[in-house]
Amino acid sequence: MTARKALPVFLALCFLVPSCRAPKTRLYTIGYLQLLESPTNADVRRGFMKALEDKGLKDGLNIRVKIGNAMNDISEVQRLAQEFVMEPVDVLVAVSTPSLQTALISTQTIPIVFTSVANPYLTRAGISPAEHLPNVTGVASTGPIRQALVFMKEVLPDVKRIGTLWTPSERNSEYYLELARAAAWDLDLEIIAVPVANSSEVLLAAQVLVTKKIDAIYQISDNTINASFEALGKVAEENRVPLFGGFLLATRSGACAALGLDFFDMGYKTGEVVIRIKNGEKPVTIPFQSMTSVKLSLNLPVAERQGVAFPAGVLDRAGEIIRAGQNRD
Repeated sequence: MTARKALPVFLALCFLVPSCRAPKTRLYTIGYLQLLESPTNADVRRGFMKALEDKGLKDGLNIRVKIGNAMNDISEVQRLAQEFVMEPVDVLVAVSTPSLQTALISTQTIPIVFTSVANPYLTRAGISPAEHLPNVTGVASTGPIRQALVFMKEVLPDVKRIGTLWTPSERNSEYYLELARAAAWDLDLEIIAVPVANSSEVLLAAQVLVTKKIDAIYQISDNTINASFEALGKVAEENRVPLFGGFLLATRSGACAALGLDFFDMGYKTGEVVIRIKNGEKPVTIPFQSMTSVKLSLNLPVAERQGVAFPAGVLDRAGEIIRAGQNRD
C-alpha cells in the first residue's frame, strides 16, 4: 500500500480510536452549593449568573456551573459538597452559613467563595476581612437589625413587644436573634421569639406567636423561614398584626415593610469575586466583602390590611412602593 493510499485508512482508524482524537478542553467548573430554595437564594443566584454573563461567561459554553440544592437537608449538603470536592470543581460557591460550614470541612485547598452568610467569623473562616483562611473569601450579608427596629418605632411609636420566629439549627438565625435582643434592650423593646425546626412548622409557630400579646412582628432573616414566609404573612394578615420583614422580598410575601439588603446585588458581587479567582487571583489576597446599601420596600395594600399607616417621610425614603393593583411578581 502506498503512503498516499495509507493516509485515509490511518485517519479513519484515528477517528475510531478515542486516544487519537484531539482531547476536549475541560471547562472551568463552578460548584454552587445552596441549602434550599427561597426567594433570597433565587435572587442571589440570578445576580451571580448575571455577573458571569456580563463578562461573557456562559454555562455550557466556556464555563460549567453545577447547582447543588440540598432541599433543606443537612446530610444532602454534606453529600453535595463531597461530590464537588471529588470531581473536583475549580471553585466552590457556598450560599448560606450551613453551606459554608460544610464547605470548610470538605476542603482546605479548593477556593471557597461564600455568599448570603450573616457572620462568616462564626464559622471560623477568618478573624477579620483581611485575615482569613487562605482558600476562603466571599460576601457577608449582615442585615440591618438595629436599623430595622428603629424604623419600626418610627412607624409604630407605641410598639413594645415584638415577635419573631427563629431556627435553632441555623447559627445565622441564632446570631440575628442575639443582635435583635441586644438592639431591643437599648430601644426599650422586648423580643418574643418562637423556635421552628423546619419550614413545615412555620405556620403553626406563627399562630402561636400571635397569641403572645405582641404589638408587631419583625421577622429576622434565615433560610428556613424565608422559604415559607408566605405562611407567616397569612397569619399576620388574618390577625391584623403588622409584619416587618428582614429581607426586601418579604413585601411580596405578606410583610407591610422590609428594610434590608438587595440579594440580587449580593449575588452579582459574589460573581465578581469568582471571576477574579478564575482570572488568577488567590482567595487569600481578596478581603471578605460586605453589603453596605440598605433599601426600604413598602407594600401599601398589605399595610392597610395590617392596620399600618406610613408617615410621609417614610414614603419619601422608600426605594420601592407596592400599590393596590400592582403585580408584585
